Amino acid sequence: MTRNISAENLAALAARRLVARDFLTIVARTRDTGAPVTDNMWSDVGNVTASVVDPDTGLEDSRDFYGSGTLVAISDIPLVANLSVQNVTIQMSQVNDRVEQLVRDYDCQQARVEIFRGLFDPETRQMVAPAECRFVGFVDKIEITTPSENEEGGVTLTCASHTQEMTRSNPDTRSHESQKLRSATDSFYEDSSTAGEWEIFWGSIKGKVPSQPKRKKFLGIF
Repeated sequence: MTRNISAENLAALAARRLVARDFLTIVARTRDTGAPVTDNMWSDVGNVTASVVDPDTGLEDSRDFYGSGTLVAISDIPLVANLSVQNVTIQMSQVNDRVEQLVRDYDCQQARVEIFRGLFDPETRQMVAPAECRFVGFVDKIEITTPSENEEGGVTLTCASHTQEMTRSNPDTRSHESQKLRSATDSFYEDSSTAGEWEIFWGSIKGKVPSQPKRKKFLGIF
């Protein structure tokens, strides 16, 4: 697939003069109230304030990212031009206090995940343009490995892309009670449960009202 990148990034790529770094934003929740908690990390040392392209608005957004070995590695991100669900694996340090607080104190299941790639000029050590978003999704699986002596541990997040929402079915039913939850004055389905038993008279013929077979839902919408 083709990608649109900024003129600054294109020039840096053409000059073969850049260093790539990954930026990660996770929006977890508090376990008592469910309030959102946002944490930002990047794949280098030290804390930085960096500009990223917000995936929802497409506008530049300045965020504070925490480093010092918290973000260890991110698996390859497939760039596809379809609606298939993509999976990405994020590895973080198991001994870092910030990571420990994120995955143990807060609820990260189905937390929103945004991954950005920033390109730095090695001479100026400045990012040539706001980091582009490469992945938006949700935490699907959390694996915390506590190592024994001389073994390696870590925190692994398996994330599914936001296109997984397209595969969810709608649990709502076609009923009068369900319709009233959307609008108290909507009575469109008021007789839906009894209309199939109605009998009509047309000349000398009488019988129940014929009904159409239910159609399959598309993307959970009927």
